[in-house]
Amino acid sequence: MLDRKRNRGVAESVLVVGLGRFGSSVAMSLVQMDKEVLAIDTDPVLVQRWANDLTHVVQADTTDEEALRQLGVASFDRAVVAIGSDIEASVLTVLALSEAGVEEIWAKAITGKHGKILERVGAHHVVYPERAMGLRVAHQIVGTMEDFMELEGGYGLARILAPAVTWGIPLGKSDLRSRHRITVVGIKKPGSGFSYADSQTVPRQGDEILISGSVRALEKFSSLPHED
Repeated sequence: MLDRKRNRGVAESVLVVGLGRFGSSVAMSLVQMDKEVLAIDTDPVLVQRWANDLTHVVQADTTDEEALRQLGVASFDRAVVAIGSDIEASVLTVLALSEAGVEEIWAKAITGKHGKILERVGAHHVVYPERAMGLRVAHQIVGTMEDFMELEGGYGLARILAPAVTWGIPLGKSDLRSRHRITVVGIKKPGSGFSYADSQTVPRQGDEILISGSVRALEKFSSLPHED
């Protein structure tokens, strides 16, 4: 049993269930962020594979409430259920974690129906990695977006080359919000990283900008000419 103090703000300890492509990626990212990670999988091969890379890796049946209790899962700040194709194990694991007292549970869903069931049995956040990646790639394929992320309520963020209508004009005077229904929140000059954009920021040809707005507005704005 692992023991730790809770941090009710930023999560310092995270339980990851399932070490497939998604789960192992989440677990490794958390370790790289200096978070304590307990990873669990029923497959001894995967457990052995990740034993040297993650904080703690154990083989266990996460649908077994007693096994979870012995591992002290209730003391973790958050849990991620990354089980993929075994929908029954996914649902039972979320239920067991909820009944064990885990305060914040993230769960991977394969379908919308799967996601609804996960929410009903205790998942606080349901993610659809394949759907999100498919949408992201689709926007990149059909448009000029360098990157795209959809948020709730039909809104999103997009990384694009600054269109010609923005060149040489301070953002505070370009009326982008009223004319195009988007907001520029960041800018990246060639050879540098992204920085915060304010009303005095002046985009130039070759700059990249980070914009927010409705998905439709982002699509329209990203299709504007990028040449004189």
